[in-house]
Amino acid sequence: MTGVNIGDSRVVESREVSGGAAIRRRRETPDGKRFTTYERVEKPNLAVIKKTGNRELFDREKLTSAVRQSVGKFLKSDEEVEAIITAVEDALYAFGESEISSQQIGDQVLDELAERNEVAYVRFASVYYDFTTLDEFERILAQRREKKEGKTA
Repeated sequence: MTGVNIGDSRVVESREVSGGAAIRRRRETPDGKRFTTYERVEKPNLAVIKKTGNRELFDREKLTSAVRQSVGKFLKSDEEVEAIITAVEDALYAFGESEISSQQIGDQVLDELAERNEVAYVRFASVYYDFTTLDEFERILAQRREKKEGKTA
């Protein structure tokens, strides 16, 4: 919904999400259109070191888009995606570093997805690892099963 002036909208509903780390507000414009905004505490910038060696600032929206695109509709809601991204972001800041690698981000996303939705985990892994064969899928599934069995043993 581009071009909407939030100042012209009214708040219909507010509630905490992601364990109180953000506030979700449902808003309505004067013409009756509804949209959602999220408010969260602004954190210091993190530099992401890409595989190419280039650096860029951590972009929460870019990560959110990548997760949504790779996992499709295997997550229940936008709130679940927000919770995953918040958990990943919190883990990245917990490293206490001003620079992180793109691999650390991908690994954190995989850890979160593994706990929440195995199909979403495999879908994200297939994009993250750039699978080209069925053997690669089978290998990641076998690794996931071993890890899961190790936790229950």
